[in-house]
Amino acid sequence: MMDGKSITSEPVAVSEIKAIAKTKLQGQVWDYYTTGADEEETVKRNEEIYQRLLIRPFILRRVAHVGTSTTVFGKRYNIPIAIAPSAYQKLVGNGGETDIARASVALGTNFTLSSNSTVSMEDVMAALPPKSDPDSPRPWFQLYFLRSRDITAKLIRRAETAGYEALVLTVDTPILGNRYHQRKEPLVLPEELKMANIESFKAGGVSKASLLLNAKTAAEYNALLAEHSDVLVDADLEWHEVIPWLRSQTQMKIILKGVLTAEDAARSVEAGVDAIVVSNHGGRQLDSIPSTLEALPEIVGAIKGRIPIIFDGGISKGTDVFKALALGADLCLIGRTALWGLAYDGQKGVETVLHILERELSRAMALAGAKSVHEISRLMLGVPRRDGFGLARL
Repeated sequence: MMDGKSITSEPVAVSEIKAIAKTKLQGQVWDYYTTGADEEETVKRNEEIYQRLLIRPFILRRVAHVGTSTTVFGKRYNIPIAIAPSAYQKLVGNGGETDIARASVALGTNFTLSSNSTVSMEDVMAALPPKSDPDSPRPWFQLYFLRSRDITAKLIRRAETAGYEALVLTVDTPILGNRYHQRKEPLVLPEELKMANIESFKAGGVSKASLLLNAKTAAEYNALLAEHSDVLVDADLEWHEVIPWLRSQTQMKIILKGVLTAEDAARSVEAGVDAIVVSNHGGRQLDSIPSTLEALPEIVGAIKGRIPIIFDGGISKGTDVFKALALGADLCLIGRTALWGLAYDGQKGVETVLHILERELSRAMALAGAKSVHEISRLMLGVPRRDGFGLARL
């Protein structure tokens, strides 16, 4: 106590949780999740782009009661923030994917389970409370389309049987990005961990991917692809074939993750997918591409409200969420940010991250004059003028 006031050591910002997470994670694990492709220009761009957008607040807008809920696929989300897929979560916290899943449900939102998870899709679902509200979201399953159609089809059937609501097909990874750090220091899962959704992988699946990163010539790369063809991503997928095939396999919603251009956004609608995720894979695939926030406006213009636009990239503050929503996103995903919470304090730590973002978003909405998520608009954003005086509207 000091001057009659209590002092709390609890983190009040995601940046504090990230700093704690760095002290808890082994160097190799920290590097695996934080590094990106090539010179990491896109990793930095994803994080720094938010500073270029300023909020134009409106006053006297009846904001005594601010609501952060939204709806996607007819399901009510208490907050417009869900959790993106990321691999090997037990490396970050002992509960891994189970803790992430429980935290998202506790906050009335959603999460996407990675194909490369360290807890099986069935065990994750079994760890969740029974669904009591038909209007609440159910988990999504992220899929890498493997060269083996049989293995891919089995994964899809397992996900649907387990009760996942949507299939999130990652489309920006026909091959692995040029990740310098992983080439020099490949990640190897400890023996006690396994890739729980593809039993034949176990820890070896990670090293197989690392072999590709370390191929010194194109010929060597192609030879490795041929040797491990069944369990590697199919790089020969095409629009006219892949979406119909997925539709023939499942009744789940189909979402494409990795859309960055208006052309591909429009093609997604034409192909009949149910939603897209604007994502650049956290800067881990192709470097020197736009941040997702920069790509968002042209994609919103192409979609024209016909399907939900889910946004993923660099979010660490409530104002980041506000800016993405103002540019037209329907739902925002957090990836690394959720992992920092997992490292900090398991399920409770992930809940703490979501609570922080929820409070920051609600406060930003009230101060900007938006009492609901649907009142957040582009009119509330601006960029500094080139001459340094005033704001230019978007």
